[in-house]
Amino acid sequence: MELKLLPVRLVSILAIASLMTLQSAFDASAADLQQLAERCDYCHGKDGASTEPTVPIIGGISEYYMIDTMAIYKDKDRPCVEAEYLDGPDKGSKTDMCQIAAELNDEQIEALAGFYSGKQFVRAKQEFDADKAASGQKIHDTSCEKCHEDGGASADDDAGILAGQWAPYLEQTFRHYDAGEREMPKKMKPKYEKLDAADKEALLHYYKSLQ
Repeated sequence: MELKLLPVRLVSILAIASLMTLQSAFDASAADLQQLAERCDYCHGKDGASTEPTVPIIGGISEYYMIDTMAIYKDKDRPCVEAEYLDGPDKGSKTDMCQIAAELNDEQIEALAGFYSGKQFVRAKQEFDADKAASGQKIHDTSCEKCHEDGGASADDDAGILAGQWAPYLEQTFRHYDAGEREMPKKMKPKYEKLDAADKEALLHYYKSLQ
């Protein structure tokens, strides 16, 4: 059977059409991501740089950490604290992270994780006690540094960023740990359980001091 070659012009048209279709898909995906990120920013601030003390800063955290966190919220294995939208069309209405995670599919979560991991972690400006911060640094170096590297400033350890994170949010996390409402990593549990209230307060002042 004789094979017929397509005219060069037709081949070029088909190639251009394919590229245009692919580009349209990329454009649509980028538009969808922008809409998703805007919704997140209504609570977490522009590019995840939260200005609300009870809402964590998420810009700059690792992709793995965000994907894992959202999976935990999907499974409702972490307290789903009710909060109000701080901006946007739903301003004033209430939601929680379990509800938000449930509305996102895996591809959307991965896209958001990639987006926020590429942003800068903007450390919160908070008042702190220098003496308590110094004590907190010693506790961190002894009990926390192995997993929370660089004084809790590294995103690469996939353990979340503590340095410069909002202290009221971290304090809430401590309360959830203390109440057994939030599961701790196995390596963290024995070290955390040795900390008393003063130790935890000192740690909070240390993380606040890293501005």
